[in-house]
Amino acid sequence: MRITNRIMENNSLYNINNNKILQDKLSTQMSTTKKLTRPSDDPVTAIRALRLRTSVSELTQYYEKNAPDADSWLSITEGALSTNAEVLTDLVKKAGKAANKKKGVEDLNILLQEMKTLRNEYYSTGNVDFAGRYVFTGYRTNTTLTFTEEDAAKGDSYSMTEPVKLKDFDTTSYTNMSTLAGLTKSNYNDAKYDKVTEQDVTNSTIHRIRLSYDKLDSAAAIKIGTATVDAGGNEVFKDIQGIDSAAINTAASAEAGYQQIAAANKAGTVAMAYIPETGELLFSDKAYETLSKAVKDDTEISINYTKSEWEKGDLRPEHYFRSTVTKADGTKTKFNFEADVNDQVIEYDVGYNQTIRVNTMANEAFSHGLNRDIEDLERALSSLQEISATMTDLSRLKKELTEGTADYEKVEKQLDAATKAYNYARENIHTKFENSITSMQGYLDDTNIAVTDNGTRSSRLALISDRLMDQKTTFKTLQSENEDADIAEVTVELTSSKLTYEAALMATGKILQTSLMNYI
Repeated sequence: MRITNRIMENNSLYNINNNKILQDKLSTQMSTTKKLTRPSDDPVTAIRALRLRTSVSELTQYYEKNAPDADSWLSITEGALSTNAEVLTDLVKKAGKAANKKKGVEDLNILLQEMKTLRNEYYSTGNVDFAGRYVFTGYRTNTTLTFTEEDAAKGDSYSMTEPVKLKDFDTTSYTNMSTLAGLTKSNYNDAKYDKVTEQDVTNSTIHRIRLSYDKLDSAAAIKIGTATVDAGGNEVFKDIQGIDSAAINTAASAEAGYQQIAAANKAGTVAMAYIPETGELLFSDKAYETLSKAVKDDTEISINYTKSEWEKGDLRPEHYFRSTVTKADGTKTKFNFEADVNDQVIEYDVGYNQTIRVNTMANEAFSHGLNRDIEDLERALSSLQEISATMTDLSRLKKELTEGTADYEKVEKQLDAATKAYNYARENIHTKFENSITSMQGYLDDTNIAVTDNGTRSSRLALISDRLMDQKTTFKTLQSENEDADIAEVTVELTSSKLTYEAALMATGKILQTSLMNYI
């Protein structure tokens, strides 16, 4: 093949151009520190780069956003639960002090006031939030755990179905002191107190179920049975054999309800009394026997009742029970008719196919029982204070009267009756304080379980976060190896390319100087 000047010129220019392109590529790699500027440079490397970038982006989301958010939620929950554990520990201690029979009425009153303060702290802790989302309310993160003062004032009517089991029934002592009610130093001679004797004061043990709330609607009927929700979303009640909801008597007062059941126990008959004032459903011995034979220990018994009078600090029923809320304008809203309130689990994605639960449900950490225990103690203390005042009054009056007179003998009988009632009341409140130690220890145990469960999830999250950091480092290294240029190597190549380019320019310049005239 004959090599002409034209061929040499073209080859030189071609090589110069290629060398310039290489310089441009190397210069771009130097400025961007990346091997590729477009996918066509290396399709295989480009595809690998896209996959690695996606992995790094996902890991960054998990490690820098999801995991810290989950950790913050868990930390706030831990703080609230730890506070409650301290509160309940103090409550157990105060209940233990109050259970001491040597404590006087005033001492019991002081301790009970302190317990009420701790109770309020316990429930207010349930309203803690994370970034505006309440942490103990399941999916309803925009709703407080307890009623605020504003919400309570609305007077929304809740028809709620509370599930209970036989183990939730307890017994309480009732002292019939109606013959002593209102007796004072100034009215001891009234006709209604003429026949007061020690034998009139009796004590009964009564079966009951404490509903979660007091001050219930007396006009609304109470229902007891087994409840299901049909396909249309309607609640269907079925009576328990031998237990007819229609036979439940709505008592005008706690005293009237207890008197009815005490009389039924004495007669050996079936009787049930509903006390809206105190939120209690009482069973005579015969009625409780009938119920316990009709259902198994693990059978869920449903009790439906209505409440419209709310106070600040009351737990909102929608976080616990199947409820229908009727507002002032007549609109109705149903809660928990489709989903189980216990299944409102909030989870964060914190890794590839890895999730972690961040929320603790209200019913896992906050019990209605604590408030009901305190209310029980308040009523028992009120009865004790009342009969104690009567006994003190009569004791002073007796000292003022002449022994052997009719008034003296009358006051002496009244005092004997009051003393007997006081002893019953004193023993009753002592028993209630002792029982409260056990129940509050149970609430503390539940709280400690919730603390442990939350801590376990925090520990697991910490391990996942460490693994995410390692994975992110690994993938970033792979990404760098795949995409990043070796600056030292590029520098050497660029320098070599420049030298080659300059040499090519010199050689081409000499070739281009040669022409036909030079040949001739």
